[in-house]
Amino acid sequence: MLFHSSLRKELARSFGATLVVLVTIVMTMTLIRTLGQATRGSVNPQEVMMVMGYTVLGYLPTILTLCLFIAIVGTLSRMYRDSEMVIWFSAGRGLSAFLSPLFRFAWPVLLVVALLALVVWPWANQQTQDLKDRYGKRGDLERVAPGQFQESASGNRVFFLDKDTPDNKSGKNIFISTNERGKETVTSARSGHIETIGEAQFLVLANGQRLERTSGTTEIRISEFEEYANRIGISELTARDDAPAKARSTFSLATEPNRINLGELAWRLGLALAGLNFVVIAVTVSSVNPRAGRSGNLVFALFAFVVYYNLLNLGQSWIAGGQVSFWGFLIALHGGVLAFGLLWLAKQHNSWALRKPRVRAEAPA
Repeated sequence: MLFHSSLRKELARSFGATLVVLVTIVMTMTLIRTLGQATRGSVNPQEVMMVMGYTVLGYLPTILTLCLFIAIVGTLSRMYRDSEMVIWFSAGRGLSAFLSPLFRFAWPVLLVVALLALVVWPWANQQTQDLKDRYGKRGDLERVAPGQFQESASGNRVFFLDKDTPDNKSGKNIFISTNERGKETVTSARSGHIETIGEAQFLVLANGQRLERTSGTTEIRISEFEEYANRIGISELTARDDAPAKARSTFSLATEPNRINLGELAWRLGLALAGLNFVVIAVTVSSVNPRAGRSGNLVFALFAFVVYYNLLNLGQSWIAGGQVSFWGFLIALHGGVLAFGLLWLAKQHNSWALRKPRVRAEAPA
């Protein structure tokens, strides 16, 4: 029908334009944050684009839902302002008739949102966590950067040196601070080089000084050496049994239904259910007075979107904390919003209004 095809074409244009804008904004913000993490040493600078890509991929369910919501609100509001709604209504089309073409347009987007939330979201989080763990558990020698203080993988050593060879096998002006087994040690040397003995690596220092102090005492032992070998640990990236809930698969969350897993599962299911509810809400909030401001209903729609998603996050923490049950939260929030949206839509479709009862004036006797 002409009614359906013209509406879907305008929705597609609006959805595409909104998606490009939002993805650009999110990618820019994510890039800035990822660069900050790389500066602090949490992310490998060579893997910034990969971390950013996985992060944006995890944000896509929210982005797509917001784009769909804005596209519907914007399109229907434009039709109200240009008096096109009058034509559709006069042709016998009520407001509820928009649900059919809207869901025909929205169902592929809603399906993609569900797949992203249930499958891609945990996979992207797992890949990001693996990249961070691999970089965080790299060997001590790989952490050392010229002219910078770097912490070891175990967190009990701090290194500083000036590398002067292309293969990074030797350096000058070396400083090592160690705090382990109740002893604090500071070692400095004029030069040093790396030697591999068996499977272990040693940093062999030359012409240096070593200060050692036992914690809780004021006694300091100072020794000088011509050559001193310090073992440098290499961390292995082991399998992670304590993966966070957001990095676990949806099937794993369902088979291990503890509070934290159920909270994460409710959040993922909530993303899919919220997209369905937002289609209904968008129809109800699109009504606009042509004489009023053009952005009033859009601001209200964005406010409703923010409140809904904040309730999703709160529900996740409530379920994890045991304040509410899993099914109780899903029914109360998503079922309640759907019922409220349908009731509001029925009110607008049937032009229901609250009127004061008329009081008949009695004729004087």
